[in-house]
Amino acid sequence: MKTELPQQVQLDRALCTDLAQAEQREWWLSDGKGGYAGGTVAGTLTRRYHGLLVAPIGRALQRHLLFAKADAELLEGERVIPVHTNRWGGGVVEPQGNLALESFRLDGRMPVWRYRLDDLLLEARIWMEHGRHSTHLAWRLLENPHQRKLQLRLRLMTNTRDHHGESGYDTALPALQISDHELDVQYPDCPTLHFHSRCGVAEQAHFCVENFDLSEERERGLSSRDRHLCVGFMTFPIHLGHWVGLTASIEKDEPVCYVEEAMRRAQARDLARLTQVKMTVPAFTDTPSGVDQLILASENFVLRIPPGRFALIAGYPWFGEWGRDSMIALPGLLLATGHYAEARELLLGYLPLVDRGMLPNWFPNDGDAPQYNTVDAALWYIEAWCAYLTAINDTHAIVQAWPVLQQIIAHYRDGTRHGIGMDAGDGLLHAGEAGVQLTWMDAKVGDEVITPRHGKPVEVNALWFNALQTMAQFAGLMKDEARAAEYREMAAHTRHGFQRFVRADGLGLYDVLDGAQAHDDAVRPNQIFAVSLPFSPLDAHTRQTVLAICRDRLLTPFGLRSLDPAHPAYRGRYAGDVRSRDSAYHQGTVWAWLLGHYMLAEYRVTDDATLALSRLNALPQHLSDAGLGTVSEIFDGDAPHIPRGAPSQAWSVACLLEAWWKIRHRQRAHQQKGSS
Repeated sequence: MKTELPQQVQLDRALCTDLAQAEQREWWLSDGKGGYAGGTVAGTLTRRYHGLLVAPIGRALQRHLLFAKADAELLEGERVIPVHTNRWGGGVVEPQGNLALESFRLDGRMPVWRYRLDDLLLEARIWMEHGRHSTHLAWRLLENPHQRKLQLRLRLMTNTRDHHGESGYDTALPALQISDHELDVQYPDCPTLHFHSRCGVAEQAHFCVENFDLSEERERGLSSRDRHLCVGFMTFPIHLGHWVGLTASIEKDEPVCYVEEAMRRAQARDLARLTQVKMTVPAFTDTPSGVDQLILASENFVLRIPPGRFALIAGYPWFGEWGRDSMIALPGLLLATGHYAEARELLLGYLPLVDRGMLPNWFPNDGDAPQYNTVDAALWYIEAWCAYLTAINDTHAIVQAWPVLQQIIAHYRDGTRHGIGMDAGDGLLHAGEAGVQLTWMDAKVGDEVITPRHGKPVEVNALWFNALQTMAQFAGLMKDEARAAEYREMAAHTRHGFQRFVRADGLGLYDVLDGAQAHDDAVRPNQIFAVSLPFSPLDAHTRQTVLAICRDRLLTPFGLRSLDPAHPAYRGRYAGDVRSRDSAYHQGTVWAWLLGHYMLAEYRVTDDATLALSRLNALPQHLSDAGLGTVSEIFDGDAPHIPRGAPSQAWSVACLLEAWWKIRHRQRAHQQKGSS
C-alpha cells in the first residue's frame, strides 16, 4: 500500500474570504530544535506569538520573535496588487488580501495558499527546515493565460522581543549588510538573521511598521498592539510554473539552495516518517487520514535542543518543557509512533533530575533551578517506564533506572516536599500545602489556587497503585524477590484503601478524600484514571459505574469536562481576561487529553473497539478548526465547545494517538487469537 501525505485540511473560498473564520484558523510549524513559526489562514497577525521565525536566543527554549512577517505584492508595471492582509488598531483591515484567497490546505504539515487575482492563480507555501532555525517561503504562478509580465515583492519585517513580551520603543536598531541576493540583519546580542535567495534582488530599508492589532491578545485581556521593523525588500521575477522564494535563517552555515529542492526535502522527510510508522507499527497500518495527520502533528513536539538534549515541548505557542506533560505525552508521541530510541533517551535523561523522589514540573533552562511542585509527575514517570517496557523489552534500560525508581517509591512512602506522603493507615497518598497547586488541575490566580485539591486526590492514588504494581513487576525482572514482595504488599494495601473513594450513592468516585471538605463529591474526570491505567484498583462493577458517570456528566465530542455542569462552580465558557480564564480552567472547561483515557477506559469496560474508537468521530472537524492539523489544549464546556487555550497541545495529540494505538493493538491481538 502506497503511503501519501494526508490532505485532511482543505478550506474553500467561502471560508478563506470570511475574515473571522480565516483568522480563527491557524497553522503551526516546528523546526525540531526549539524554534517555530505560526500564523493565520488570513495572513493577519492576531497573537504576539505569530511570526515566520521564532527561535531560542541564549537559553534552550528562551524563544524570541525574529522574522515577523513578509507582506507580498505582485508588481505589474506601476500597478501594485497586494497579496497580504493586515489588521490595524481601530478595527481597520487593509489591505484585504484574504479576499483573493481561492483555497487553503495542508500538504502534510505544509501550509499552502492559492490566490485568484483576476486571471492569475498564485500559490504560496511556508515550511521550516528540520534541525535548523530556518524558514522557507515559496511562490509560483499556476495560471497566467495572457503572459503578463510580473514581479513578486516581499516586505521583510523583523523584531527581537521575547515571544511572550511586547515590542518596546527602546530596542537598538540593527546593522544591515546587503548584496544582490542576500540581506543580513544584525541586532545587538542576537544571532545574525540571514535572508537569501537564488533569484531575488535585495533592497535595504529601515522603518517601523506600527499599530498591528493583535485581536487574540485583546480577547485574552492582554496588550494588543505591536510594531515591527521593516529591514528591506526582496523582489523576484515570477514566471508560470517556476518556484521563487527566500530563506530566513539564523544558522551560520545555511546553504543557498533552490527553494523547490528544500520543499521536496521537507515533503520527503514527512512522507518517510509517516511511511515508517505505518510499516513498523501494525496499529497504524490502515488508518483514516485524520489519524495520519495526528502522526505528522506529533513531530512538532519532539525536539533536539542545544547542546543536543532530547525533549518534548508541551504545546504551541507559549508552552515550554514540563515534566508532567512530557511523561503523559511520551507513550503517544514516541512509543506509539516507534520513536523507541528517543523514548529511552528521554526517560534516562530525567534520572539525574529526580530529587527527594520528585520529578521537576518545570524543566530547568541553563542555570535555572528546577521547580518541584507536582505530586504526580514522578508517578507518571514510572507509568512512562511501564509503557516503554511493554512496547519494547529493554531490560537494560530498566537496570539503569532501577535505583532511582526505588527512591521515588521510598520518598513517596516516607514523605517528601509539600506534604506528599503515604498514609500508613490506608496506603493512600496525601498531598497539600497552602498556596501550592500540586495536581494537574493547577490554575492559580495571584495567590489563590483555584482547585487546591489538598488531601488524597483520586487520580494520584490510581497512579500510586499503578506505580506499585509496575515496580513489583520490575523487581521481578531484577530478580529481587524481597523487593517484589514488598511492592505487592504495598499495592494490596493501597487497593484496599482505594475502596474508600467509591461512593455509596452510585455516582462513581470521590475526587478527594480527607481534604478540607472531608470527602469532595464534585464529579470530575480524575476518576477515569482508575479505569484507564494498566492496573485498576476497582472491581468490574465499579469500573462500569465510573465510566457511566463520566459518559453521562462529562463526555463531549472533544474531551471530558473538568467539572459536572450541575455543580454550582461550573463555568461553561473559557473566556475573558487572565483571572476569568484561569478561574474557569478546571471548572468545567473540556480537556482533549482526557478523551484518550476515556477511550481506553471504555474499551476496557465494554470490550467494544468500534465504540471506543468512534469517540474520534469529531476529530476531522476539529483538525480543520483552530490549530489546523493538530489538537487544541481545551474547549468550552458548553456547546458548541469552541476550541480555546493553546491551539496545538502535545498531550492532546499524544493521548489520542496512544488510545488508537493501544485499542487497535489489543483488537488485532484478540482477532488473531480468535482465528488461531
